Amino acid sequence: MTRISLSRRQLIKQVSATTMIGTMAHFSDTILADAPKEPDQWILPRWRGFNLQYFFSSQSDCRPIENDFRWMADWGFNFARLPMSYRHWCQKDDVYAIKESMLEEIDKAVQWAQKYKIHLSLNFHRGPGYSINRELQEPYNLWKSEKALKAFCFHWELFAKRYNGISPKALSFDLINEPPNPNGLMSQGDYERVVRATVKTIRKVDPNRQIIINGLFWGNAPLEELADLNIGQSCRGYQPFQLTHYKASWVQSKNFPVPVWPDSKWSGHRWNRKRLEYHYKPWVKLARKGVGVHCGECGCYKYTSHKVALDWLTDLMGVLKGHSIGYALWNLKGSFGILDSNRKDVDYKEFHGHKLDKKMLDILLRH
Repeated sequence: MTRISLSRRQLIKQVSATTMIGTMAHFSDTILADAPKEPDQWILPRWRGFNLQYFFSSQSDCRPIENDFRWMADWGFNFARLPMSYRHWCQKDDVYAIKESMLEEIDKAVQWAQKYKIHLSLNFHRGPGYSINRELQEPYNLWKSEKALKAFCFHWELFAKRYNGISPKALSFDLINEPPNPNGLMSQGDYERVVRATVKTIRKVDPNRQIIINGLFWGNAPLEELADLNIGQSCRGYQPFQLTHYKASWVQSKNFPVPVWPDSKWSGHRWNRKRLEYHYKPWVKLARKGVGVHCGECGCYKYTSHKVALDWLTDLMGVLKGHSIGYALWNLKGSFGILDSNRKDVDYKEFHGHKLDKKMLDILLRH
């Protein structure tokens, strides 16, 4: 309400003492009616952009591309998330033996992001002891093993020291991608313990670094219990899952029905924009309490029809924008993205040797 209070003080200066009492009620009502709605999420900027997969998995080539940052900036985006596997910068199986040459490749992404005024968020998609990506087996459990937590904190301390001095407006740390559903292997308390220990480690080196955590249940459930840490929280834009991951080989999608939108059926619910609004209510509630919220991943796999994907994406973007929550599409290039997605029902546009999904890009730009 600060803007309203200031306007009232300005009016007081313009109204004489003899008429002020009679006129203030009228002016106050006018000011309140004209005042813009306060955004639900105001702590984080409304970052909008993409996930870049240079260091994502063991198959990644680990070679950042400057043009990716240039094109994002030219289109008007301001954010990139860099999901990474820690094994790329480790010497074989020694978690404490660091390959400087690989860190120098990450440096390139950091430098290009600053050059093109793209906020870069470094994310451990695989950290010591945990990854949602099942391609490799971790030797220990991040949620239960002190050895794993020590290694996890060591790696984040490494990045905190390396990039200390870079503005938090330019660079943030996204601690670990998509912690699972609490079960026999981990609890919510385990996750909170890991987050608190890692935040403490980073802030000893770099007290001002912006830190972000993913919600539980693979990024779908916020944690009000960690609001005291003054860190951001990251949600996901993949609901309904049967629509966004239709025919995806890495999930149990064999019996997923052909996606439709709206009124896609999933887990006993009819999904439409109203249902999406309901899904994000806990995140909006968290944001209104003064916790920064961002959608770190969203998108729809290539086998969902283009029309359905675009209709769903339009509603998702509308819901996020309505609450001032930014987003990062998974991905820029590839089967969820706007470039080279290899969909069979898209009228692609040629773009610097790539195939551009112009309709999907236009939806993102409108939001």
